[in-house]
Amino acid sequence: MQVNTRGVAKMERVITYIDGFNCYFGLKESGWKRYYWLDYPKLSKRLAATLKTEVSLVATKYFTSRISEPEDKRKRQSDYLEVLTARGSIEIFYGNYRHSHYKCTGCNRPNTIPNEKQTDVNIAVQMMIDAHQDNFDTAMLVGGDSDLVPPINAIRNLFPKKRVMAVFPPKRISKQIRNACNGFFHIGEIDLKNNLLPEEVTKPDGYTIRCPASWK
Repeated sequence: MQVNTRGVAKMERVITYIDGFNCYFGLKESGWKRYYWLDYPKLSKRLAATLKTEVSLVATKYFTSRISEPEDKRKRQSDYLEVLTARGSIEIFYGNYRHSHYKCTGCNRPNTIPNEKQTDVNIAVQMMIDAHQDNFDTAMLVGGDSDLVPPINAIRNLFPKKRVMAVFPPKRISKQIRNACNGFFHIGEIDLKNNLLPEEVTKPDGYTIRCPASWK
C-alpha cells in the first residue's frame, strides 16, 4: 500500500491484460478443458490479491480474435464471449483470425493454417496508453508471448514507479518476459478451479447460455 504526501493511504491500482489465445492453448495443452469456462474478472481479482498489499482492480482487459470455422468451435467461443460481456467488469479487444491456405506437399490436398493477428499489438498499445494516462500502478500481464518484451521495457524505463508483473498460464512461460518484468508467478490449478463461471448465465435480455457439454 502506498502513502501519499499527506499521509493518507493510497490503494495500489491494478489492471490485468489477458492474452486470451495464449491462455486457451495453455489449458488445451494441459488437457484442462474443464477450465475453459473461466471467469477472467474473478480470476483477475484473485491475481491482484497475490500482490500482498491493499489493491484496487480498476480494469480487466481481455484480448482475443473471433474464429469463423469450424462452426461448433465458433459457436462455443461466441457463447463464451457473450457470457463474459453479459457478466460485465471486462473490456474485450479484438484482433483478426485468418486462415492461410496451402496444399500439402505429401498428398496434394488443400489445407489451412490458422493465424491470429494483432493481439500482441493491441496489448502493447493498451499497456502504453494506460501507463501514459497513469491508469495503473501495477500492470499484470497474463500470457507468455515474448513479443511483448519491448513495451514492458518501455514502460519500466519511462515510468520507473510503475510495476509490470508477469502471470504465466499453464504450459506458458517466457524467460524473456520473466527477466523484463518486476516479478512473475504462475497460475495454478486451484486458481482455475475456484474461478469458473456459473454453468448457466442469463443475459439481460433473458436468454440463458450454458457451459458447453464438451467443456465440463
